[in-house]
Amino acid sequence: MHRKLPICVFLIFAFVFAFIGCSFQSSGSPSGKDAGEEAADTKEASSGIGNAKAAGKKAEAGGRATVQTCLVPEASGDVTYGDDTVSIDASHTDEGYVMIRYQGGASKVKVQITVPDSTTYTYTLAGSSYETFPLSEGDGSYKVDVLEHVQDDMYALAFSQEMQVELADEFRPFLYPNQYAWFTRDDETVACGIRLSGESADDLDYVERVYLYIIENITYDEELAATVTGGYLPDVDRTLKTKKGICFDYASLMAAMLRSQGIPTKLQIGYSGEAYHAWISVYLTEIGWVDSIIEFDGKHWSLMDPTLAAGNSRSSLKKYIGDGKNYTVKYSY
Repeated sequence: MHRKLPICVFLIFAFVFAFIGCSFQSSGSPSGKDAGEEAADTKEASSGIGNAKAAGKKAEAGGRATVQTCLVPEASGDVTYGDDTVSIDASHTDEGYVMIRYQGGASKVKVQITVPDSTTYTYTLAGSSYETFPLSEGDGSYKVDVLEHVQDDMYALAFSQEMQVELADEFRPFLYPNQYAWFTRDDETVACGIRLSGESADDLDYVERVYLYIIENITYDEELAATVTGGYLPDVDRTLKTKKGICFDYASLMAAMLRSQGIPTKLQIGYSGEAYHAWISVYLTEIGWVDSIIEFDGKHWSLMDPTLAAGNSRSSLKKYIGDGKNYTVKYSY
């Protein structure tokens, strides 16, 4: 254990943005497979390539092979750190995530994860259950600090732990759900992805369908944008029901729909010009990571920012985004 005397620190990072999106009626269990077949699908989906092989067998009629079982993080208790108030489950760091739980008396709690390049990611713990956080910067040394609120903007260090991470696959952090793009097998978001995948010819077609579905069905929530406060977390199923939101909700929903179908997706935070913003990048086998423009031209997806795309013409977007240099990535989740 690395319990330390309280050290007051100022947290300099807070999220003040959000976004929301698309709904349809779930048709129930989509697979009709036994447990063995489901486990095989899950193992294939975890490969991180995001192509048709991740789904198992192709449908007899052709088209994209739909992933029926998404990845689910777990706190299995094999590798743990902590004390009476903080629990860190590091059993699956090779899968690209760590799980953290706080059961102390502080009303507000922050988690800071310092990644191998010394960038510090700051999160708010939302409850007393385990929450999932990505190890998104590859192999190396990570440090987890859990901080309890003291007063004003000051927090005291409650627990600190360093850990060495060696990923089984570089794509794993971008396939699992995490606090910023949370989904489960029972969510309408996952069912929505299954439906759209069933209509798709391949991965690229699926990405296009998800992208167009979201930008055509979700409106920007001006009221939420004006009132949202730090610590806001997106809820993808709420997004489906309300069909409105701001950038965080848009990107979270799209990331969840793509990840649940085995397509590695980065939810990225940074600057669009001078504005703090959120968008996504995806990995496609034929192309690699695509993140330089917003338009889909039949061959390439890049810097797919559904917030800017919604309600805008292609020409106005191109004028604003140009060659992508307006975007600066600070964090990838």
